Amino acid sequence: MSTTKNMECTDFLEFQDSLKKMRQMDDKIIYLLNTFLPTDSFRGQVDPTNQCKDLFQQIQTGHLQREIAIKKYLDTSRENVKNLILQKVDGKDNIALLKNISKEQKTLHLLQSELSVEEIVKNHTISAYNEKCRSYYKPNLQL
Repeated sequence: MSTTKNMECTDFLEFQDSLKKMRQMDDKIIYLLNTFLPTDSFRGQVDPTNQCKDLFQQIQTGHLQREIAIKKYLDTSRENVKNLILQKVDGKDNIALLKNISKEQKTLHLLQSELSVEEIVKNHTISAYNEKCRSYYKPNLQL
């Protein structure tokens, strides 16, 4: 799984690819829950409480890493827009600068959308988790 430390804030498409890789657990949450939790016949061989607790910690770690990465990139993009606009105000009003401002503003908008997508993914994963694990482990959820 990727970490926020090696995610660059220079290429949005590359950043999206990294997020996609980091969301693999969320994309496969139903499958993971079905494989982690034993059927009634195997319940004695596996401790579902520990399985659910461990899975929840993995889910929370992934959500936190992605949220930090998105917010870090958002902050970087906001700072870039601010600096570019300051350059424009200082009289450096040329076509290349205007294109850079437009590009950075689009990136900023896409990142804000990505933050909304992250919230939807998070809610879906937590909902699926609660449905399967609620009788084994009840974490303190702070949504």
